[in-house]
Amino acid sequence: MKIMQSIRRGDKPFALARQLSLAIFLGVVGSVHVAARDVSSPSIVPLAGKPDGFVPKGWKLEFQTKGDLNGDGRDDLVLVLRDNDPANVISHDGMCENPFDANPRILVVAFAQPDGRYAVALRNDTLIPVRESPCLADALEEGNVIVDRRALRVTLSRFASAGSWEMGSTTYTFRWQDRNFMLIGYDNFSVMRNTGAVRNLSVNYSTGKAKISIGNVSDDRERTRWVKLHTQRRWTLDQVGDGFEFSRSLPSVE
Repeated sequence: MKIMQSIRRGDKPFALARQLSLAIFLGVVGSVHVAARDVSSPSIVPLAGKPDGFVPKGWKLEFQTKGDLNGDGRDDLVLVLRDNDPANVISHDGMCENPFDANPRILVVAFAQPDGRYAVALRNDTLIPVRESPCLADALEEGNVIVDRRALRVTLSRFASAGSWEMGSTTYTFRWQDRNFMLIGYDNFSVMRNTGAVRNLSVNYSTGKAKISIGNVSDDRERTRWVKLHTQRRWTLDQVGDGFEFSRSLPSVE
């Protein structure tokens, strides 16, 4: 049963549907009605001397980390920028967190330059989903975006305080290749809080193979199998789209 209607973007990264109706907890306990506005994606300067220099007016620098992503020996910047519009902090008469913050985010990577400044190599408005319900925890928290061995890792968490037993996380791993951040790894962990069923899917796009593990929190037994991906296509970070909706090329975990 579908219990929530997601926020849908239009052609602009933050052009939300004209009206949003979120049915909380099986659609009968309460609902949130938000009159969404068309919001243009802000401009970001291409070059700056420090992280704050990339923050558009009305936005804030939420998270930042550093690390060498392009192999030149310099620490590059990874920034998560978030809109700071009070109109997107939504009060409602339904269940769960009230008010909740539905402001969108932008992921920015800026490469270190020889003169000490930083140049934007990536700005992405879609990978980190907009929070769409007060009963769904925020997908992103501090420590969810890291640089590890020249790879960019972004982890999106899933937890619902009402309406779903499922919880878990999805981690995307990207590497700078051919002047793009290419998807080289996808890891999805899921546990059902009512049954204890656990599923793990780990995809390595460099080898074209995936590991699928199924078990239960009540015992140590686990069924594991390896499969080959049905396509050799590769995706850039921008092609992934919404990080909660990407499923292309993924094998079934059943």
